[in-house]
Amino acid sequence: MTTTADRPAAVAPRVGAPDPSRRPLARRLAERVPPTVSRRAWRLAELAVTPLVPADYLDLVSPLRAGADLRGRIEEITHETADAATVVIRPGADWQGHVPGQYLRLGIDVDGVRHWRAYSLTHGPRADGRISITVKAVPDGVVSTHLVREARPGTLVHLEQAAGEFVLPVEGGRFLFVTAGSGITPVIGMLRNLFPSTDEGVLRPERSAVHDVVVVHVAPTRPDSIFIRDLEALDAAGAIRLVARYDDQHGLLDVDRLDELVPDLAERRTLACGPAGLLDALAAHHEARGLELVTEQFRTARVEAGEGGTVTFADGTVVEADGATPILDAAEAEGVLMPSGCRMGICFGCVLPMTSGAVRDLRNGAVTTAVPGETNPDGVPVQTCVSAPAGACEIAH
Repeated sequence: MTTTADRPAAVAPRVGAPDPSRRPLARRLAERVPPTVSRRAWRLAELAVTPLVPADYLDLVSPLRAGADLRGRIEEITHETADAATVVIRPGADWQGHVPGQYLRLGIDVDGVRHWRAYSLTHGPRADGRISITVKAVPDGVVSTHLVREARPGTLVHLEQAAGEFVLPVEGGRFLFVTAGSGITPVIGMLRNLFPSTDEGVLRPERSAVHDVVVVHVAPTRPDSIFIRDLEALDAAGAIRLVARYDDQHGLLDVDRLDELVPDLAERRTLACGPAGLLDALAAHHEARGLELVTEQFRTARVEAGEGGTVTFADGTVVEADGATPILDAAEAEGVLMPSGCRMGICFGCVLPMTSGAVRDLRNGAVTTAVPGETNPDGVPVQTCVSAPAGACEIAH
């Protein structure tokens, strides 16, 4: 609540308070400018920089500032195995934090195309305010390969706020983690939060006292196992019980024999993250025994850009368009009423969200993709007057 009072006729300056007459001249002049003049000046600035807006120029100077689109700057890249790396990112001022086990969607430009992917956060909230993901390069994986092999500190990436329900209940309990390959990434975030590792060894803070954890971790070989040294250190400290299974030593994990590895399996809540085959086998195994199972699965869906395709609108209308016709023109030709403006890609009056698929910018060939589950659920904005479908796509209009 704000209150007002009559100002005294004269007020002696407080000891140590700045002398108003000594404030910078520019600031004193700005304080004398009426708000309406300031708004007009801002509008003039907008007109002067059109088609860009003043915020575009601010982004060049301070891309992580409050109020800007959420971005992050890569500050460190540490290789964990031959094909996996941890990427430490300084998020923008509007980052809202996360709970260990959650993931974020990250967008990065590769060869002129912005790609979005979802990655688990591999650390709890850090004192330095930074966040980290661990990426495993996969064959034909454009983003994962770029982050592991090509990205460098200083690179700006686009971010979305953390999301996901694959987290540990704060009330504690008896848990079994079953992880395979990079499926360890959300789990290591939870374990690091439960049992911080310092120069003095593994800590056991009060919040970890109510958690009893067994980890069954599967990898092709020990050298291919991400975070295996962290897991072994936690096991040696008695914080967890680790059951490491390597394909080259133990063969493929037989889920039906899981209770041999974890005799008190029936007393534990299972959280599993890994490839679909393992999760499907676990689901059948646990359902048959009436056991509780929570899973997190990485998506493998990818959008392959082509030339032309179908454009599906929210009301079910489907329009065929070739790779040289803007979506706006193709839709109007079929009687679909569309928002439009300059039809030159300048005014942004035609922008609509694409919820899935790919489009190609006819001005420069850049491909924009939208992958359900990875990109923004509300859609990726595309300029329909200068974008043609690059394969099937869906437009929320």
